[in-house]
Amino acid sequence: MSRSTMLLFWGLLVLTAGFLLALDGCGGSGGTNPLPSSGKIQHVVVIFQENRTPDNLFHGLPNADIANSGLNSLGQTIPLVPISLVTDYDIGHSHEAFVNMYDGGKMDGADKIEVNCQPGVTNCPPPHPQFAYVNPSEVAPYFQMAQRYAFADRMFQTNQGPSFPAHQFIISGTSAPTASSNLFAAENPGGLVGAGKDTGCTAPASEFVLLIDPSGNESSRQYPCFEHPTLTDLLDAKQVSWQYYAPSAGSIWTGPNAIRHICVPDATATVCTGPEWTNNVILQQTQVLSDIANGQLPAVSWVIPTGQASDHAGSNDGSGPSWVASIVNAIGNSPYWGNTAIFITWDDWGGWYDHVAPTVINSYEYGFRVPLIVVSPYAKSAYVSHATHDFGSILKFIEQNFGLPSLGYADAPADNLSDCFDFSQTPLTFQTIPAALDANFFLNDKRSPTDPDVD
Repeated sequence: MSRSTMLLFWGLLVLTAGFLLALDGCGGSGGTNPLPSSGKIQHVVVIFQENRTPDNLFHGLPNADIANSGLNSLGQTIPLVPISLVTDYDIGHSHEAFVNMYDGGKMDGADKIEVNCQPGVTNCPPPHPQFAYVNPSEVAPYFQMAQRYAFADRMFQTNQGPSFPAHQFIISGTSAPTASSNLFAAENPGGLVGAGKDTGCTAPASEFVLLIDPSGNESSRQYPCFEHPTLTDLLDAKQVSWQYYAPSAGSIWTGPNAIRHICVPDATATVCTGPEWTNNVILQQTQVLSDIANGQLPAVSWVIPTGQASDHAGSNDGSGPSWVASIVNAIGNSPYWGNTAIFITWDDWGGWYDHVAPTVINSYEYGFRVPLIVVSPYAKSAYVSHATHDFGSILKFIEQNFGLPSLGYADAPADNLSDCFDFSQTPLTFQTIPAALDANFFLNDKRSPTDPDVD
């Protein structure tokens, strides 16, 4: 399907959805009513961090369902112990790791997940490395936002695997290779060349991603370049502006690079050349700070961190909470505050223990809990949501807020996060979030972004 044909198709869907909405007053799929926002939200920012669970990152958060211990595969109760946000090891988070930890819903297999220590590190891994929580003092900005605004303790990653498919779900509600496929891309790509900087539609020909079928087998594979509708198509059809801010083009964390009609690889299949890619994918994540300051924030933004600021175990430098706070502070202290909703979530569980079993609806959905903070002048204050959400909920919020149709993937059955908002309340006054590093640090940071995990 050509780009122009796809836009025409989605434009017709937008008109049809608007007509049906006027007829029956229904909010579409998933049994939730339309958001009663009355145009109060004009900007949505999705900040997508890396590899944490509520039990691991929000230990002691008031009113949230957070465990102090967990079960291992021997039936032993293992206390969660404090660790630094910066660790010298990473934990496996493949689909196989999900299956081991989930253990048919018993949630007792975290100790079966592999641990990868950095080269040359001694006394690694520590005892029970999966059973740990981050010192709250190191993530104080996250706690301040969660306690000032809304926090969800039943937010689940939609997929049962690692970052590459998760970053597909957050822009389209699926990791399927085509619109009609009953398969999901299940893992991070294999056959990577070098440090794995080139994936998606500009990957080397030897690269592949494993596909999971309805029975749960990962018996087939394909080149990691897909073709199906994404939320950006719906936004384009309705002429709603959007930007995707990311540190690098070929990363597994840069979701648009694996969608053919967004990337439009050149004749050598080494560079994305499509107009959406050129105009909307910003390969400098800190430009979101400049765009806020200059009054150029689009209606919808995805913000992807560097490895240093990602919170990813074994590779972050502890700056993640400051990075997120710098974006929230920039919005909060700007004219955008009055009409913006910010969703801060983490792309997968990262192998860390979490005690809440997800509801499994097929061979790949849903995955484990991840944190979600909702920051907005219309977010319920000091509120903990116990409603079930997933990445599709964020997509659904955007769809309903801007009058878009449903993509028909994970967004369709999802809720719309309306329980986290009160659009009738007096808008909350923004209070600057104290953080160790401010926006100037990130704007002036000349270090090359470190790569995401590729295991």
